[in-house]
Amino acid sequence: MSRFILITPDGEFEKLVRAATAGIHGDLHVFQADYLPDGPGDILRQMVGEPPEVLILGPGLPVEDSLKMAAVMDLQYPEISVVLAVSTTPEIVLQAMRAGVRDLLDPASDPDAIRVMLERASLAAAGRRRGLAPQTTEHADHEAGRVIAVMSPKGGVGKTTVATNLAVGLGKSAPMSVVIVDLDLQFGDVASGLLLKPDFTITDAVMGAASQDSMVLKTYLTVHPAGIYALCAPNSPVEMDRISAANVSHLLEQLRQEFQYIVVDTAPGLGEHVLATLEQATDAVWICGMDVPSIRGMRTGFHILDELNLVPDQRHIVLNMADRRAGLSLKDVEATIGAPVDVVLPRSKTLPFSTNKGVPVLQDNSRDSASKGLRQLVERFKPDWDSRPHKQLHRRVVVQ
Repeated sequence: MSRFILITPDGEFEKLVRAATAGIHGDLHVFQADYLPDGPGDILRQMVGEPPEVLILGPGLPVEDSLKMAAVMDLQYPEISVVLAVSTTPEIVLQAMRAGVRDLLDPASDPDAIRVMLERASLAAAGRRRGLAPQTTEHADHEAGRVIAVMSPKGGVGKTTVATNLAVGLGKSAPMSVVIVDLDLQFGDVASGLLLKPDFTITDAVMGAASQDSMVLKTYLTVHPAGIYALCAPNSPVEMDRISAANVSHLLEQLRQEFQYIVVDTAPGLGEHVLATLEQATDAVWICGMDVPSIRGMRTGFHILDELNLVPDQRHIVLNMADRRAGLSLKDVEATIGAPVDVVLPRSKTLPFSTNKGVPVLQDNSRDSASKGLRQLVERFKPDWDSRPHKQLHRRVVVQ
């Protein structure tokens, strides 16, 4: 659980920070003051329980005093990240860097931008604690998250596009509680699909300290501006051999204790890493194209997994790139795979373009023909989905 301290006399900024931290698993302690105490100890003595991870020095405080406090904090409590909310100038940026300030925050930032910055500061604080003994999990009484395996027997059906949009869509209702994992270990595209340049990949996350401590593991994740985390594929296909099925199982177990939703973009087919994912998965999102090889491959996959008893409790079938000019109807698809289609995504020019651009359509709220179907898919994972009346759960959809 993250803990934040805010010191500021600015009531409007306090509201922004409260809105930002409302979506983070943690506590916010606010001191409404236009001055700072003599040292960090005077602040921490007023805290009960675990020490904070982030100290936010808000607008309304003397900048010189804030920089002095940051410098002392960096020396005495280096595991606590300091964020300074101030209008920046080149001089202040240089002074802040020298004082050990973790980040500079524009006081006029919106809650989403503040949330992302505070998460980064929390990760930095956790990283500084790597030398400490592994902590006992604080989620022992917390319900484990849902592992959503996005999969397809065949490649080229838009699996990554659906996975990234699903993660971004879930992030809107559960900010900072969603992580997308790229398990296409040879040719994964989650990083490019989300326009990310990760410092660490899944190879780093399954090795060393990260595999022993979930707090360390979170420092290997990349924060996305949409309010989600990402764990991207290895930089080189040869690194796939260093990651075993057991590594995948353990990684997903760790993430389930930290996140509400774990969206896994799997590799095509039913390799050992995919099977390891299915052993942990609570849900499987099957992506099927509007072509015979894809449809038959899905039917075969269902049959094999049923024999292996690896079919997750919740199954969601998505028909992507639906087009009646393909010579197949929705009834043909359902009859072949032996199951109803839950979501239909019509063929779209915007969807592949958004993937190439690195901005999912559910992130920029594009009015694309497939957006409605993607939002329907996201709704299926909301907590109240099972309690809703689904009189038309598997209604026939007209393929445009």
